[in-house]
Amino acid sequence: MVKVIENKNSLTVTDNRTGKQYQVPIEDNSIPATAFKAIKAPRAFNEREENETEKGLRVLDKGFLNTAVIRSTITYIDGDAGVLRYRFPPRIVYVPTQFLCPYLLIYGSLPTAKQLKNFEYEVIHHGVVHSDAAQFFRSFRYDAHPMSMMISALAYLGSYYQEANPSLQGQALFTAGSPESLANMDRQIFRIIGKATTLAAMAYRVRQGREFVTPPTGMDYTTSFLYQMDHIGEEDYTPNPVLAKALDTLFLIHADHELNASATTVLQTGSSLVDPYSAIAAGCASLYGPLHGGANEAVIRMLISIGKPANVPAFLEAVKKREKVLSGFGHRHVVDLLQSDPRSFIVRKTADEVFKVTGKDELLETAMALHEAAMKDEYFIKRKLAPNVDFCGLIYRAMGFPLDFFPVLFAVPRVAGWLAHWRQMMLQDGRVQIWRPRQIFAGASKREYVPVNEREAVEGLKLTPSTIEHSGISKRSMLATFGREKGIGAKL
Repeated sequence: MVKVIENKNSLTVTDNRTGKQYQVPIEDNSIPATAFKAIKAPRAFNEREENETEKGLRVLDKGFLNTAVIRSTITYIDGDAGVLRYRFPPRIVYVPTQFLCPYLLIYGSLPTAKQLKNFEYEVIHHGVVHSDAAQFFRSFRYDAHPMSMMISALAYLGSYYQEANPSLQGQALFTAGSPESLANMDRQIFRIIGKATTLAAMAYRVRQGREFVTPPTGMDYTTSFLYQMDHIGEEDYTPNPVLAKALDTLFLIHADHELNASATTVLQTGSSLVDPYSAIAAGCASLYGPLHGGANEAVIRMLISIGKPANVPAFLEAVKKREKVLSGFGHRHVVDLLQSDPRSFIVRKTADEVFKVTGKDELLETAMALHEAAMKDEYFIKRKLAPNVDFCGLIYRAMGFPLDFFPVLFAVPRVAGWLAHWRQMMLQDGRVQIWRPRQIFAGASKREYVPVNEREAVEGLKLTPSTIEHSGISKRSMLATFGREKGIGAKL
């Protein structure tokens, strides 16, 4: 006898522990994880109480491999099909208006000429930072990584705006949806986008040992950015328009990539109703890592280590033996820029335009050789390590940016995407709930306390602190005596 399912748009789950069946609703090809809390069973004999079997099933998903955490209307990615969509119909790929993309991402519709002009005005005129920022940036070491400075600067920025802090102004500061609340939110959005290039340029100039430049008026976003980085007093200084346009193009492509690690970090942090500056700083910290925004830098360093195309076969063999790391391959949600993705034509065309001005980067041939060799190798094909030739990194390198500045060039445009997701969460239906994932506790259940004189030493690299090699000054200090201590080995 065939059982009739009342709701065909559902998942029927049979718990073989109890024999019970449960219907889990399917909506938008997804199931609510909380529905599994209803699937309860008595704790089995000798089963750990920490499993909490009587409280229902938990869903284990290491690294969010197949977990949706929010409903969004901002960006759609299908890496296999080469699709990246910012609220756009697929046929629209590039519009040469720098402020249209962030406006669309954040507010959800294409602006009128008046709306776009107002948005552009507000962002540009919020680019200036407090004069104290100069002292803040000069407090860093001369060789500090620019992303460390960028992360710190974004958090520091929030200390200036008490009206942007829900801890001071009330939890409903950005969630109320009132005209006053929305205006306050917009003000912070203007400030963060406007100051992103200013902070990035200041981080750049710290490394160059140069004085800081006040954002100029009368220039577009990326031209102003280049001006702030490179101007050293020349009269009527104007950055190269080809380079400014290239930067604008790459900024558009990098503006948002759905719920990647950094966007998720912004939402995770923002769910506590912290101020937006702290949330964006947290996203920037997430972007810093070599598996995310640091990937551009890592790929170029890898290509430099390979050198010539003739060295590619030996490098790939070393990768197979796990002697080398293949950066930029197999990245989750990467849209391969050598597929039929419409962006590929834009990026490669941009690369050609930049190379005409700067000269072709010699690593291009190495990158292409690496791509072609990996695409033909069964080892990489079976493991789905799809290569992504980093034309963006090659363009940045050709433009003369230092490698450790690449993640900053990723962070500046991504600010718009982060803010779009943050704003969407603040204004979602229902209250904002703090993101609090569960864990599977695998530690010891209960242990008796053992007095110190009765304990046996626990050995093992992962079980005990490492022995640290100290510098000469530490050794001398550790051998010194002071105060009432006498003899060798008086410790600090």
